[in-house]
Amino acid sequence: MTRTASPGRLLGYARVSTEEQATDAQIDELSRAGCGAIFQEHGSGASRARPELARLLKEIRPGDVLVVVRLDRLARSVSHLLEVIERLETKGAHFRSLRDPIDTSTPQGMFSLQVLGAVAQLERALISERTKAGIAAAKARGKRPGNPGLRARDPAAIRKAAAARDKVFTGDVLTTMDRWLPTVRRMRPSSPWDDVVRVLNQDGGQKWSVERLRRAVRRAVRERVADPVLLERAPRSPPEDRLMMLVAGIAMANPDMSLRAIGAQLEQMRERTPRGGPKWSASSVKHLLDQAAKLGLAPNLTSGR
Repeated sequence: MTRTASPGRLLGYARVSTEEQATDAQIDELSRAGCGAIFQEHGSGASRARPELARLLKEIRPGDVLVVVRLDRLARSVSHLLEVIERLETKGAHFRSLRDPIDTSTPQGMFSLQVLGAVAQLERALISERTKAGIAAAKARGKRPGNPGLRARDPAAIRKAAAARDKVFTGDVLTTMDRWLPTVRRMRPSSPWDDVVRVLNQDGGQKWSVERLRRAVRRAVRERVADPVLLERAPRSPPEDRLMMLVAGIAMANPDMSLRAIGAQLEQMRERTPRGGPKWSASSVKHLLDQAAKLGLAPNLTSGR
C-alpha cells in the first residue's frame, strides 16, 4: 500500500491474479486518473480474502472515491461488487471504474448500478433454478444430490470442503471488520464478550453470538489486522465499573445517540441501574459516561447529547 490519502481524494485499487506478472499497467492508469493513493493486491480473483481491499474500505472517508481500472479487478461476481459498493455508500463514499460506465457519484453511473442489481437478482434466480433442476434430475436417475466425496466421508473431499469454508470465512471477516472491529477494540479486553456482543447486536444489523465473535476476532488476529490482546481474559470488575464500560461502549458505537436513547437501550437490554432499578434516567447515563472520561477510558461522550 502506498501513502494514505485525505478525504475527498481518489483511492485506486489494483489487483493481479497469480497468473499475471505485475500491476504496473493498472497503477499507471490509476495514476493518470488522479489517484493519490493506490492499494495493490496480489492473489486469486476467486477469493474474497483481500487484506488491501479491507484496509482501503477501513480508511475510506465521506467524499472519497474508490477507483479501479476494470470491474473484474475489484469483484469476483456482480453480487460481490454490489456488496462492496453498498459498504462505500454507508460511508458516504463513491465508486468509479475507468473502463466501465460505472461512477456512483453521477446519475448515469447510478442507473448502470441499478442495472447490475437487476442482473445480480436474475443471476441468483437462475442459479437457484438450475440447482433445483439438477437435484430433480439426479433423483429421477436414482442418484443422491450433493458431493459424492463428502457422502463417502472421503478425507480429501472433507479437507477440500473445509478449506473452502475457511477461505470464505476469512474473506467475510476481512470485508466486514470495519463494522464490528472498532467496537471490539474499544471494549476488549476490559469488557466481557457478552457485553461486546450486546453492544454490537443493538444496531439491528448482523447478529452475533459470543462464539461467533470470538472466532471472527481470532481470525482477524491470525490475519494480523487485530491485536492479540483483544483475546485476553476480561478482568473481574465491580458491577458499576462494568456498567460504566458498557455505557461507554454503546455511546462510542453510536455517536449520535442521546442520553435518553442510551437509557432506553439499556432498559431494552434489561440492564439494571447502579442502584438496581429498571428505569434509566439521562442523568444516570451521564454520570457513567463522565466517569469513563475521567478515567481516560473514553473521550468526553456527553457533549452534544
